[in-house]
Amino acid sequence: MNSLPVDLLPERAAHAPGLATLLVADLHLGKAAVFRARGIPVPQGTTSDTLQRLSAVLERTGAQRLVVLGDFLHARESHAAPTLDALARWRRRHRELHCTIVPGNHDRHAGTVGAEFGFHIEPDVWQADGLIGCHEPPSGAEHDMPGAASPLILAGHLHPVVVLRTRRERLRLPCFWLRGRVLTLPAFGAFTGGWEVDPRQGLAWAVTPEQVWPVPSMGAGS
Repeated sequence: MNSLPVDLLPERAAHAPGLATLLVADLHLGKAAVFRARGIPVPQGTTSDTLQRLSAVLERTGAQRLVVLGDFLHARESHAAPTLDALARWRRRHRELHCTIVPGNHDRHAGTVGAEFGFHIEPDVWQADGLIGCHEPPSGAEHDMPGAASPLILAGHLHPVVVLRTRRERLRLPCFWLRGRVLTLPAFGAFTGGWEVDPRQGLAWAVTPEQVWPVPSMGAGS
C-alpha cells in the first residue's frame, strides 16, 4: 500500500511492526463531557467508544507500546469521574502496555493524567528507530523527503480529512496526509472534527472502517 516504515490502519492509527508500537493522535477523551458541562447537549459514550476501538486495534496488531501524539484529553472537565473511570478500566485491561503521551495543545490546558494511570509523558518529541513523533506538524519538514538522515515525522493536531466528489455525491473521509517527511495522522477520537486537506499537496490515503486507500494525486475532484 505504501513504502513508509509504518502501516496505515483503517482504525486511523499507524503501526510500526518492527518496534511493536502503535501510534495514534487526537483522542480528545472527555470531549462530550466537556460539552455537557458547558451546557451543550451531546450524546454520551464517545470516550468508551474511543477506548474500545483502541483496545481492538492494540489486540489486532499485538503492539506492546502505545504512543499518543497529543490531545489525549480535551479540557480540564475531562478529569470528571466518568471519564477517568472509563480510562482506569481500560488501563487495567492493558496493564502490560507501555504508554507514552507527547502532550498537545489541549493536554497543556487540560493537564496530564495522574501517575496512577501509568502513562509516560514525553514533553517534546518521541523518537525511535527512524521515526519521530510530535503533536503539531513542524514547519519546513514538509519539503524534505524521508531518508536515513531524515527520519519520518508522525504528527497529529490537524485532524486531516479529504473530500471526494462525484457528479452526485460528496464524501468526506478522514485521511493520512504525507508531505515531504511529515505524515499527519487522522484524529483517532470518536468525537472530533476535521480539517480538509488538498491531496494535490503531497499524498493522501482516505480511511474507511474497512480499508485505507490512496487518493488520486490529481485531487479529490478528478
